[in-house]
Amino acid sequence: MTKIESVTAHALRAPLKRKHHTAHEPRDDVTLILVEIRSSDGHVGYGQVSSTPMKEICGWIDRLSEAVIGMDALSPLGVWEKLFSLTAPRVGGGGLPRGARPQIMGAIGGIDMAMWDLQGKAANLPVFRILGAENRPIFTYATGGYYVEGEKLTACADEMASFVAAGFRAVKLKTGARAMQEEVARIRATREAIGDDVGLMLDMNGAYDLSTCIEFANAVAPYDITWLEEPLHWYLQPADFRLLADASPVALAHGEREITRFTCRDFITSGAIRYMQFDATRYAGFTEALRVAHLADHHGVLISPHHAPELHCHLVAAFPRGGYAVESHGSPHRDPIWHGIYADRAQIRDSFVYMNEKPGFGYELNWDYIEKNRA
Repeated sequence: MTKIESVTAHALRAPLKRKHHTAHEPRDDVTLILVEIRSSDGHVGYGQVSSTPMKEICGWIDRLSEAVIGMDALSPLGVWEKLFSLTAPRVGGGGLPRGARPQIMGAIGGIDMAMWDLQGKAANLPVFRILGAENRPIFTYATGGYYVEGEKLTACADEMASFVAAGFRAVKLKTGARAMQEEVARIRATREAIGDDVGLMLDMNGAYDLSTCIEFANAVAPYDITWLEEPLHWYLQPADFRLLADASPVALAHGEREITRFTCRDFITSGAIRYMQFDATRYAGFTEALRVAHLADHHGVLISPHHAPELHCHLVAAFPRGGYAVESHGSPHRDPIWHGIYADRAQIRDSFVYMNEKPGFGYELNWDYIEKNRA
C-alpha cells in the first residue's frame, strides 16, 4: 500500500496594490495556504485552502497530519472520513473543539484537495478523467467591482467593460456596501457599459435583511441580473431564502460559506437557490464538493463553485447538465497570488477554462514566487 509520509502547510501572503472592501470586509492583502502531501512511492500532491485565519488553519493541518500519516495515500475518501470523524464528540470524551470547526474544516479541505491531486498523479490521469468526465471547455465569468476609497461611484462599470473587452461573456459585481440608490446607479452603469448580451451577476456578501433584499431585487431586476449571490445576513437560513426566492424576480446563488454538505442539502432541497457555489478550497475539500454537486444535480440546481477555476473546473466538467460555471478574477491586481503561484495551469480565454491533460489538477507551481511570498 502506498502510504502518506508527510503533510506540510505553506502559508502565503501578497499585498494588494490598493486596499479594497466588499459589503462584508476590508482587504489589503490576499492569502493562501498550500498543502503538500508526499507518499511513500514518491508522489506529491498539492491542495489549497483559501480560508482564514491562516495561523490557526496551519496549526490544524499540522495536528490533523498526525492522524493520517501512514494511511492509504490513494484514498481521499478514507482520509476524509477519518478526519471528519474527529470533529464530533465521542463516548468517553474527545472530539475536536466546536469553536474551531470552520478552521478545522478548512484544514480538512486542504488535505483532501492534496489527496485528489496525488491520486491523479499516481494514476497519471487528470482529476476530471478519474471522475469520468470529458475534456471540454468550462464557462467562466470574471469578478470585480470591489469598493476602493476615493474612486468614483461608477468606476466599476469601466472595470467590468475591460473584462468584456478581454473576452469574458459574464461578469460579477460586488454590491451591497452603499445606499440602495447608489447601488442601483452602479448596476445601471455597469449594464450600460457591458452591453445587453453579457451576463451580470451581483455578489452581495450577506448585506441585507429579508425585506430590504426583496426591495433590492425588484430594483435591480430591470438590468437583467443572472443571480443575487449571498443576498442575506449570515444568520438567515433556508426558510428565509425560500421567502426571498418567492418574492424575488432574480434567481439566488449561495453556498461558498457553507462548511459541509449537510447545510448545503438544506438550501438545495428548500428550492430557494438556483446556483450552488460550494467552495472546495474554503471548507471540506473536493470529496465533499463532489457530494454537494451530486445533490445539486439531483435537484436541478446548477453548480457554479466559488473561486479557484483551475481546480473547480474538474468538478464542473463531471456534471455536463448541471455544471454551469466557475469563477475567475478578471484583474491580476485583485488576486496576485492566483496570478503568480503557477508555472502552468488550465488556461482561461474567451470566457472559458481550457483544461490540460496533466495528471492531478493539472498545474505546476512557481516555487520562486512561493518563496518570495511566504507569510
